Parts: sequence; structure tokens; C-alpha cells
Amino acid sequence: MESAEKNLQLISPDIESSQKAVESGVSGKEPQRSSSKAEKIEISQISGETKGAAEHRPGAVVSKSHLINKLNFLNFQDDTLFVNFKHRKYNKKVTLLAKPQPCMGDSLVCVWSRQADYERLNQFYEFDNLLLPDGNKLLLIEPELKKIDREGLNLLLPETCSEVSSRATMRHRCTDVAVQFIQHSSIFSGKLLDFNACSLRVELRAKPPQTFDWINPKSPVNMILSNDHDTLFAEECRIIRQTSGQHARTYILEPLKYEIQRFKHKEYRSQRCKLTPSPNIVFKHPFTSKIFNLKIIDLSGSGFSVEEDENNAVLMPGIILPELELSFTSSLKIKCRAQVVYRKVLEEKKNGKWVKCGLALLDIDTQDHVKLISLLHQTKDRDSYICNKVNMDDLWDFFFETGFIYPDKYAFIEKNKNEIKRTYEKLYTRSPHIARHFIYQIKGRIMGHMAMIRFYKKTWLIHHHAARKSALNKAGLVVLDQIGRLGNESHQLLSLHMDYLMCYYRPENKFPSRVFGGAARSINNKKGCSIDPFAYFHHRRKTNLIETLPKPWELTETFPEDIQELENFYQHDSDGVMTDALDLRPDKLSIDNLTSEYSQLGLKRGRHLFSLRKDGVLKAITMVNEADLGLNLSDLTNCIQIFVIDPDDLPKDILRQAISKLSQVFEHNDIPVLLYPMAYAEKQNIDYEKQYNLWIINLQYTDPYFRYLNRLLRFV
Repeated sequence: MESAEKNLQLISPDIESSQKAVESGVSGKEPQRSSSKAEKIEISQISGETKGAAEHRPGAVVSKSHLINKLNFLNFQDDTLFVNFKHRKYNKKVTLLAKPQPCMGDSLVCVWSRQADYERLNQFYEFDNLLLPDGNKLLLIEPELKKIDREGLNLLLPETCSEVSSRATMRHRCTDVAVQFIQHSSIFSGKLLDFNACSLRVELRAKPPQTFDWINPKSPVNMILSNDHDTLFAEECRIIRQTSGQHARTYILEPLKYEIQRFKHKEYRSQRCKLTPSPNIVFKHPFTSKIFNLKIIDLSGSGFSVEEDENNAVLMPGIILPELELSFTSSLKIKCRAQVVYRKVLEEKKNGKWVKCGLALLDIDTQDHVKLISLLHQTKDRDSYICNKVNMDDLWDFFFETGFIYPDKYAFIEKNKNEIKRTYEKLYTRSPHIARHFIYQIKGRIMGHMAMIRFYKKTWLIHHHAARKSALNKAGLVVLDQIGRLGNESHQLLSLHMDYLMCYYRPENKFPSRVFGGAARSINNKKGCSIDPFAYFHHRRKTNLIETLPKPWELTETFPEDIQELENFYQHDSDGVMTDALDLRPDKLSIDNLTSEYSQLGLKRGRHLFSLRKDGVLKAITMVNEADLGLNLSDLTNCIQIFVIDPDDLPKDILRQAISKLSQVFEHNDIPVLLYPMAYAEKQNIDYEKQYNLWIINLQYTDPYFRYLNRLLRFV
């Protein structure tokens, strides 16, 4: 009898009450008992009129040949159908699961999916009919019973059967999804049995001292669904229905929200594009492990929306899809990780109701993201290119013609032109993931150009902004807009390492002063956008002799507490974001991972930190940046940066000697130096060549940046 109890299945009304459909489900180990204890068989109570399948008004008629094909498909999938029994005396139903065997004609053999104590069951129940799941429908089969025993049953199929119990949405069986059910500090564990786009059915177990009385069905619960690798769903739900039982119960739950705010709200969101032909998403659903293919409605660099049939919907807001592919063509497929963020029912179409679901990108490979955004940006403007293959002769001609390479700058480039050419070949023809370039090109002629490189862990350096005078207004602003849009679409993606954008510009240059300086003034929040001036000059090494600092001065290793003191000084002096963006924080002393990434691309990136002390007291921190010559044509990536912490007690002669000592790191004799703060350089009468402003924007503040840029463009 115990085996029979374990194999009895409950029939309960479907949760979509308007459909009044049969909802088949698996009972817990201790479902509700009938009023007759002598029967010792667990059955379900059906409220109202009897809802047995035979009493349903039939739908479409299905032929025997079609039924046989469905039965064989069920066998091929190693799946089950429902065998219904009715009580010989009372108006009650019980269902068992059985597996159909291969069917070649009129006869059908079904084997119980679990061993059943048929003799005890037969005392009180008799065979009624079969229900075969068919998508969001059930096929009601009323065969002639030839034989039934503890192994299974043998049936003679009818000439026709009928469709019944069409559900509002199809339920999908789940595999290997663990459940954590949390309410008022009580945590119950279990498994996900099945789901549709509107509800979840879970089986929970109570482990002593737990009791199901701890669960208040009127209060919301927090549901966490996971597999061996990922958290797949974590949202607040309400309890719709539950079974009874002391050790195990089944709960049907509905999410409280059909739209979630995955990221902070933005006024200036990523621009959505509708492509022709429209791509698809192909994904393995984490609840079922089945593959689904849906059509994309619109697409951006940070997310997309898709449509699906409401009756077969599988996307519920909050679900994370770890394995998703954007399929454009057979040769262009982009893999990513995404999360469903909203679900909206569309107006009914001629072939049924449809649902629009929005998904947000959670992560994507850097090169795949370049492919995606370059396609989208070119959809908006056919002359805009991102990381396209460039004719290097045309690019160098563009740099000279626009005056980006002026005589003084060429004096530096000419000495090392072959090495610089090799570096640019790597950056512009090999598509390295640490570099991006943006080109506005008309009929093959470069009109505007801007580039950036990932030079710190979470910070990209913008450089090489130039445009032909004949197209300055359009081309220069187009590539500037491209970089802004890229930052807006990318900073939430971990693999792109883009929390900040930075650039150096000279305050006398009108265009960057108006754009970057104006943006900083408009944002008016130094934690969102800061400008810090540096004195720029060259240290020209005249001898290979290593200078020694007079006592009590010394250059030593930089310790985390030194970096903290720099942070204290900088926040007092500027209160900006420079120390964060330049990895000058106690927890960011090493850039080994970034150095390794450069090395794998055949490029150089190094950083050395030293502390200048007097009698052991910190006076300045020096940062020696190493990179390939010409990585930045002003060589601001291959320089010494000095941050003076005690401007009142650091003579310029001591500073010069420290720079001379540090210059031994470099192979060349003409070393750029960036000195902060400017006030120190002026107070000490240090002869500097230029002032460079370091502009940094925290990409959490893109809304006020675009707000300013839009106002600026009205007057250009």
C-alpha cells in the first residue's frame, strides 16, 4: 500500500481560474487524506462540480493516426501521460503517471512510471481515461481497457480522441533547480517542479524543528532558485495555493512584480534599433535545459526585447539566462548573459496573444560587444565606424593634415617613428580588447577620429581626438557622441572594466575646454566629474649616472598607508575622483592583471610606485608609467607622475634629483613629467612647458553629461 501512496498523483484546478482547466500535479509524501480511512488511498478534493476530464466539453477531434504519433513522441522523449481513475462509490478522482511503450497500431501498452500496488487500488477505484499532454492542451483518450496489473495496462485505442483543458499558458517541467523559500527569517528548501511565465510550482520539505505552520500564506515570500552554478531567480512572490502535509507540501507562487529595475534608472538610455532582418535569441532555459528561439523586436548595446506566444511563454521577470546567443546570421552569433526585466502583454494579433519581454545584458565578451555596438552605431549612421580595419597610411595622413601632429609633437615622433608605427599597427589592425577607435568616414576618407585605451583597471583614457576642418562640426561631434554612448552602454558590464573615462587636454584648446570643461561645470559634482590641473615638462637626462638623494631624503617602496595619506590630501585639495580612476587606492596597488593583458597582445604596460620621504615622513608619491612609445602621441602614458603631499616642505632641487633617479627606469633620455598640484609648481617657480587638465567622468553620471552635450549641440 505504501508504494501505491507514493505513486498517486493529485488533480487540482489550474491556477488560471478563468480557463477552469485540469491542472495535474505531483503530491507530497503526505497529501490530504480522504474522509474514509479504510480506503488508505490518498486522493484530492475537487471543489464545486466534478472536474474529471470526461465531463469537459470536447474541443478539436484528433485522429487515431495523429494520436499514435503523439504517443510515440512521448515514448521517444521518455515522458509520461496521466492515467485517471474514478472512485467506485464516491465522486473522486486519482491519477497515476505511466510511460507509453512504442505504438504501431490499435493496441497501446503503458508501464507505471513507479511501482504501484494495483490490487489495493483496485478495491476502491476503476479505470476512467487517459490524458496526454500536448503543449498547452491535453488530449482526452477514452480507450477500451484490455488488461491492468501491477506492471501497467494494455489498451485498445479509439478511432478518435479530443482536445480538452486548454490552459492560458503552458506549464513546463523543470529539472535540477533547487529552491530556497524564505519568509520571516524561516528558510525552507525544496525543488522547482514546473512553471509558466506567471507562476512557479515548488515542492518544499520541512526539517525538524520546522513546521509548515511557520509559513503564513497571506504574507509574501522571497524565492531563490538556483542550480549547481548560478542563482537563476530571486524575487518576492505571493502564495496562490498549497497542498497539505506534515513533511512535504506543494506551493504555487506568483511573482509580485512584472517589471524589475535591474540597474539605476537613466534619463538617457541606450538607443534601441530595429534591424532588418531582425535577429533572434537562442538560449537554453535554466529551469528546463530546453533550447528556445525567439525573435528580437529591438536591440541596443545594453539590452533588447523579444516577443513570445503568451500560451507558450517561458520568460518571467527576474530570470537570469546564463547561456544566451544573439543570432544575426549563421556566421554572426554573439554570446552573452542576460536577465529578464519586464513582461508586457501586447495587443492580440491575428494568430493569438503575444508578450513583449525586455532583457538586460549582464555580461558579454569585450570583442563581441564591439561587434554589437559597431553594428548598431552604423545602423544609426552609415558613416560611423567602431574598431574597423584602417588603412594606416590614410590615418597618418589624417593626423598630419588635421594638425593633430604639429611640429613639436613630430619632433618626438620622428625619433621613434618606426617603433610607433609598429605599435599603431597592433592597435588598429588586430582589434585588441584594451583599445577602441571611432572613425567618421565618408566615401573612404577619414573625416573624424577618436580613440581610447584601457590604461587602468576600470578606467579608459580618451585620446587622439581630431577632425578635418571642413567637417569639424559634424565629424568631431559624431565620434565624441560615439564614445559617450559606448560608455553609457558599457559601464554596467563587468568584463568591459569601464567605470571611468578620462582625458588630458590643454585649457587653451577651445573645443575640449568647451566640451569637457563645460560638462564638469554643468554636472557640478566632483564625485561625478572632476578636473585636476597638472604641470607638464620634460626631464632631459644628460648622463647615465644615478643621482643619490642627500640625507635625510630617500625614495622607498610605497605602502598602503602612503596611498591612504595621498587620498586624504587629494580629497582635501580637490575632492574629485582622480585617485579612484588612477588606481591610487590602498586596495589597488597592483595592476598585474592589466600588465598581463597588454603582454599577451605584444604591448607594454607597467607601473612603479615610490614614496619620497624626509626623515621617514611622506612628502610625495611618484608613479612611473611604462608603455610603448607613442601609445599616446603626447606620451602621457609613458611618463612620471608626481603627487606632492607636503608642498611646504619639498624643495624643487630635491624633486629634480628624485626625478633623475626615477628616470633610470626608461630607455630614452627625454622623459615627460606630470606634476600635481599646479600650485606647488608655481610656488616653487618650476619651469613647466604646459598645463594639462585631467578630466575624469564617473560613468554613473552619464545623464547630466548628455544633458549638457545636448544643450551644447544646439549652438554648434
